[in-house]
Amino acid sequence: MQYKSDVEAIDAFVEKYELLKAEIAKTIVGQDEVVKNTLISIFSKGHVLLVGVPGLAKTLMVNTISKVLGLKYSRIQFTPDLMPSDIIGTEILDENRKFKFFKGPVFANILLADEINRTPPKTQSALLEAMQEKAITVAGNSYQLEEPFFVLATQNPIEQEGTYPLPEAQLDRFMFNIWLDYPSFNEEIDIVKRTTAEELANPEVILSREEILFFQNLIRKVPVPDNVINYAVNLASKTRPFTKEAHQWANNYLSWGAGPRASQYMIIGAKCHAAITGKYSPDIEDVRAIVISILRHRIIRNYKAEAEGISIEMIINEFLK
Repeated sequence: MQYKSDVEAIDAFVEKYELLKAEIAKTIVGQDEVVKNTLISIFSKGHVLLVGVPGLAKTLMVNTISKVLGLKYSRIQFTPDLMPSDIIGTEILDENRKFKFFKGPVFANILLADEINRTPPKTQSALLEAMQEKAITVAGNSYQLEEPFFVLATQNPIEQEGTYPLPEAQLDRFMFNIWLDYPSFNEEIDIVKRTTAEELANPEVILSREEILFFQNLIRKVPVPDNVINYAVNLASKTRPFTKEAHQWANNYLSWGAGPRASQYMIIGAKCHAAITGKYSPDIEDVRAIVISILRHRIIRNYKAEAEGISIEMIINEFLK
């Protein structure tokens, strides 16, 4: 792709983003915020944790996004008996009595990890190594994963029996924690009409793998004013109880605050948010637009907050005032 300048490239990115949204909307009704944040994280080289009750089209959404992006897609249904080798692959003795590596479903561009909290920590960590390192190790051999590599993990917030909640250090590897809500009344009517009549629309490919990699690198080059970086770091610092910059609500209602990765993701996310809205540099509003999904899984409420019914969102909104 040849663009005369980065400004021209950002303009092209906005056009492509609008086409992506329109193509996804042919299959997915509503959920605009979820689609927006998922696309932001893909272009920011991040991963997403989707939390929502069954039947809200999480799988369909990931499938649709992978099709419009022209990427290789695979899905793993996490179960209590899933082994690390079921994710990363395994070495098998071939007819010549030599070990041959058979790749697992992790060798894809978009990986849907369905109900990630249904599997034991040993198997969860196999996936999380791949997310962090973009590579896997089997029997001392390292295998690189093809870029772009993006994990979309889902979690069911209702049934907690027989689940293994993700440890905080592993949650921290997800850029966004996105809550899926029920569709509105009119959206649900539209969903029922579409899904009970003729076949669903087959999404067209809007971006190639090379274009995605180009735009991912373009987002990294977007300049950020110092006041925006200060704002993001200040926001993350406010969440850390009993530190110098701590907010009063952090001292009262949090047992743990967000680490530096939160500040990094706020800036990268703000760059991408600015770019999709046609701005060449992010401002404080771009940080505020994405901050709830970034902080939601990085701050831990204490028993006092739970007893008083203070939600994570209420605490974050207090920090934003």
